[in-house]
Amino acid sequence: MKLTGKFKNIKSAKKEKKREKRGINKKALKNGSYSVAISVVFVVIVIVINMIVGTLPTKYTEVDVSDQKLFSIGEQTKDFLSGLDKDVTIYQIAQSGSEDEVVSKLLEKYEDESDHIKVETKDPVVNPKFTSEYTSDEVSSNSLIVVCGDRSKVVDYNNIYESSVDYNTYSYTTSGFDGEGQITSAISYVASENLPVLYTLDGHGEKELDSTLQEDIEKANIEIKSLNLLTEESVPEDADCLMINSPSTDISEDERDAIIEYLENGGKAMIFSDYTEESMDNFDAVLENYGVERVEGIVLEGDMQHYAMQMPYYLVPTVNSAEPVSDFASQGYYVLAPYAQGIRQLENVRDTLTIESLLTTSDSAYSKVNVNTDTLEKTDEDIEGPFDLGVSITEQVDDDKTTQIIYYSTANLMDSQINQMVSGGNEQMITESLNWMCSTDEASAISIPSKSLEVSYLTLTAYDVSFWKICVLGLIPGAFLVVGFGVWLKRRKA
Repeated sequence: MKLTGKFKNIKSAKKEKKREKRGINKKALKNGSYSVAISVVFVVIVIVINMIVGTLPTKYTEVDVSDQKLFSIGEQTKDFLSGLDKDVTIYQIAQSGSEDEVVSKLLEKYEDESDHIKVETKDPVVNPKFTSEYTSDEVSSNSLIVVCGDRSKVVDYNNIYESSVDYNTYSYTTSGFDGEGQITSAISYVASENLPVLYTLDGHGEKELDSTLQEDIEKANIEIKSLNLLTEESVPEDADCLMINSPSTDISEDERDAIIEYLENGGKAMIFSDYTEESMDNFDAVLENYGVERVEGIVLEGDMQHYAMQMPYYLVPTVNSAEPVSDFASQGYYVLAPYAQGIRQLENVRDTLTIESLLTTSDSAYSKVNVNTDTLEKTDEDIEGPFDLGVSITEQVDDDKTTQIIYYSTANLMDSQINQMVSGGNEQMITESLNWMCSTDEASAISIPSKSLEVSYLTLTAYDVSFWKICVLGLIPGAFLVVGFGVWLKRRKA
C-alpha cells in the first residue's frame, strides 16, 4: 500500500510539471508575440518617418557643414527668390553619373527656395542637339542653361570654379567657388526685361575700375558704358546711374551743370574722390549742391581700434546700418579706407535732402592739413573729428523720382590688395551700395561675391596687435613663471 501511494504521488507530480511547462510555454509565446509586434510597429514607424522626411525640402533635412558654405545660398539670394514671379528652368548639362555633386546640391537649394524654380539634368549623349536650341557655342560638361520664356543664359562650368596660377610651378589651383553668384545672376538676367546701365565719367584722369569690381558689376547684369560730357553735353536718358571715379583734374562748368541737372531730375550717382592739391571747385560744387563738403587734408585716427597695419591713415571706420549697406553692416565685415578725406555736412541744407552716414571715424580722428609734414601727431592747425568717410544722399523729386547719391571719400576702397586685407569687405560694401541704386521694379541688380577656397585674411587693428603682443610676450610667459616658482617653492619646503 505504501509503494502504491508513492507511485500515485510521483504520477501526480509529473502531471503538475507538465501543466507548469505548458503554462510557461504559453507565457513565453505570449511575451514573444508582444516583442515581435512592437518590433514590427517600430520598423513601420521608422519607414513612415523616412518617407515623410524624404518628401521634405533639403533645406530642412540637410545641414551644410562645409567651411565656405558651398551647399548653401545667402540671404540676398533668398530675398531675391522670394520676389521672383516668373517660372525659370535650370538645365544641368552632364552625362548620367558625372554630375558635379556640389553644383547639384546647390541647385536643389534653389528649387527648394522658390516654386518658380525647376531643375532638370540633360544628358548630352542622350540629347545631343539640346544645347543648340540656346547657343551655338560648345557647352562644357556640368555647365548650366538658365531659361525664362524667350530669354536664356549659359553659365559656363569654368566660371563656377575660379582658378589661380602659381607662376613658380605653372600649375593651376582652384581658388574660389562662384556657384551662387553665377546662378543668381543668370536667373536675374533671364527674369528681367530692362537691365540697368551704368555710365562712367571720363576725360579728367579718372581711375580705371578695378577688374574685380568690374566683374561684380557685370555679374549684377549692369551694363557699363563710358561717358564724355564734353561731347555728349548731357547725361544720356538711358542712364540708371552715373559713376564719377576720383577725377585727378576738375570738371568744367558745363559738365558741372549737366551733372546737377541730371541729379535734380531724379538721377543716381556713385562718387569717389581722393586727396589732391589740384583746385576742384566745380567737382566740389556738385557735392555742395547736395549738402556735403570735403574736409581739407587726410584723416588720421587717434584710436588704435580704428586703424590697421600700425598706420593711422589706414582707417578702419565704423559701418553704420543705413539702408544702402544695411545687409552688409549686419554681417560684421571690416572696411579698410586708406588715405581718406573727411566728409562734413553743410550747415544750411534744404529740408528735402536726407543725408545718412555710411562710414564714420572715431571721435579721436583728426584731419592732417599739412600732408607733407614729417610728424603724424596732431597739431593746432589740424581739424578735429569725427568725420564721415561715406554718406548716402536722397531727395524726393516728385512722386515717382528720387535722387540717390553714394559718396565715398577715397577710391582706395576699390583697390584689390586693400580689399583682400579685409577678406572682400570693401568689395561687398561697394556692390551693395551700387545695387541699392540700380535695382528697380523691372530689374534686380544683385551681385553675390564668390566664396574663396583660399586662406582668409585676419584683419587686426593696431589695438588688437598691441593686445596680443602683451599677451604672448608678457602675460602668458609671466603666468608660466609664477606657476613654476610656486611649484619650486612647494617642493623646496617639502
